[in-house]
Amino acid sequence: MEKNVLFTVVTTLMFVLISCTTEPFTSDENDGTLVEGEPGTGTQPEPTVPEASSGLLNFTVAFDAGDQATYGGMTETVVTDSNDSNFDDFIENSTFSSAVTIVYDGTTATVTNGVSGVTVAQNGAHVTVTSTAKEVEYVLKGATTNGSFKVYSEKKFKLSLAGTSMLNPTGAAINIQSSKRAFIVCTDGTTNALSDGTTYTAVDNEDMKACLFSEGQVIFSGKGTLSVTGNCKHAIASDDYVRFRSGCNITIPAAVKDGVHTNESVIIGGGVINISSAGDAIQCEEGGITMTGGFVKLATTENKAHGLKSALDFVMSGGGVQAQVAGAASKGVSCDANFTMTGGKITALTSQTALYEDGDLTSCAGIKCDGNLLISGGEVNLKSTGAAGKGISCDGAITISGGTVRVITTGTQCVYNRLDSSAKGIKADGALTIEGGTVLVKATGGEGSEGIESKSALTVNNGTIAALCYDDCMNASKSIVINGGTIYCYSSGNDGIDSNGTLTITGGVIVSSGTTAPEEGFDCDQNTFKITGGIILGVGGATSTPTSSVSTQRSVIYNGSGSDGQYISIQSASGTNILTYQIPRSYSRMTLLFSSPNLVAGSYTIYKGGAVSGGTEFFGLYTGTSYSGGTSAATFTSSSMVTTVGTSTSGGGGGPGGGGW
Repeated sequence: MEKNVLFTVVTTLMFVLISCTTEPFTSDENDGTLVEGEPGTGTQPEPTVPEASSGLLNFTVAFDAGDQATYGGMTETVVTDSNDSNFDDFIENSTFSSAVTIVYDGTTATVTNGVSGVTVAQNGAHVTVTSTAKEVEYVLKGATTNGSFKVYSEKKFKLSLAGTSMLNPTGAAINIQSSKRAFIVCTDGTTNALSDGTTYTAVDNEDMKACLFSEGQVIFSGKGTLSVTGNCKHAIASDDYVRFRSGCNITIPAAVKDGVHTNESVIIGGGVINISSAGDAIQCEEGGITMTGGFVKLATTENKAHGLKSALDFVMSGGGVQAQVAGAASKGVSCDANFTMTGGKITALTSQTALYEDGDLTSCAGIKCDGNLLISGGEVNLKSTGAAGKGISCDGAITISGGTVRVITTGTQCVYNRLDSSAKGIKADGALTIEGGTVLVKATGGEGSEGIESKSALTVNNGTIAALCYDDCMNASKSIVINGGTIYCYSSGNDGIDSNGTLTITGGVIVSSGTTAPEEGFDCDQNTFKITGGIILGVGGATSTPTSSVSTQRSVIYNGSGSDGQYISIQSASGTNILTYQIPRSYSRMTLLFSSPNLVAGSYTIYKGGAVSGGTEFFGLYTGTSYSGGTSAATFTSSSMVTTVGTSTSGGGGGPGGGGW
């Protein structure tokens, strides 16, 4: 749950859609309505970055038209082990030897039934089947504008849609009043369509929640197409679980509530599923969502309507998801438990603002997880353009150990009286650990727009990280520990890396750029700043000073000025190039922090200007390059763990991390 520490009373509204600004709102005390302030805007970071590195952050987030072909055509491995819990869900492991055929024609239907144990009741084109028989297949054909199919069965059955168009103005088009497994197969090459009316005629002691409804498990397969429209409630619903098999092609063009709604779980093993709904596209009230293959394209419109919503774990190992949620406080993927992704691809777009409801501000997010979140593979692309929108928002811990994560947020801060919520790239209330993979974040909306934030501890052990933000690029409430990886941070309005507690660096390559004083490349206030390894370059208007008593690797702090695109080099007395760096913006008063295993006791000269050739670079930090033509700016002797060159203009700590939740 997104937390807020202050409370305000709204007397006449159950919830208020917040139009968010960087100015505080005021309340009209006479009627409790909301009065908006002027919209705020952030500054788009535009660092000078050599072309070799610029491509890493020159990304956009949009739907890839090729995803359907890539993931929708995935094959699915048929389970053949009878001890496997999924065995009974594969129709290949069942036999259906008897058939009942129903052919619809306008307001009538012709039923062919020669199966013992199956009885049929008929009222025009409304057909009800009651069965005690095993291995029965029901085949539906033809078209009706006032008909339905209802089944009571004591055994599992197969329902073949073999070219049928069915509208029931007073209830579900297909109504399965059986707790047994229903295999719904769209016959290869056929087109099928189901639709219900806007109101249902109730039946005592029976649920009827959707155009296609079942009391039991539903397994979709076959290579025909199926369109299901939910004009009254959901389009597809089960009081148990739903599984989508490889080959199925299902479209829900509209649903008044959810597209697919289950009491238990949803399993997506393959196929192509397109859903447009007012409510959640896919919702599991009490279960989880598992995705191993297939392609799912989702669009929702109402406030707090999510693309994929589960009460239990969301687990993804393959397949592709495209989710566009247009309502306030909506999420692309939302799970009340844990989120685990080992493969596949998720692209989620959110565009609306936050909601004030029950004393809380709730914002949009590409992925929202109430438990812990793990990404060890696959590809995640998230974009949130509304005020206070998040890329990933997690109430527990986040671990990223592989794959690629790209996040863009452009929204402003959202303020309601004394409550506020800011746009964030990746936010964890618990610990946030990056073990590997690639993490790219752009959070440019303004005040509070942070890139990677932990309300606890942030640890980087490996991986590639690049963040371009208005506020802090990396922020943690308790501590930041960097043991490895390659990291680039550029903030246009605050610190590059900001720990409200301790800061420890033991390895890795880190380039961090904060804005002008008092903001810093590295900021940990007056707390312990320990450096024992790594190549570290921080630039800003100030810096936190490494703690000499606990550091084992030397550092130099240079105070001077710097011009946008200008090179700065540190060379030893023997002419060895220790540092070459291209300054990403102009500073009239610049503080540069540099630490490297190559910085040893001895004398050094700092050069500015000049040119470079050869070597490799990482966001302006060059290695193996030739530097020439610079002008001497200062000399120094490194005789202790920390050497300061020039007069510091600040150093009392940069601005605090972005506010809000």
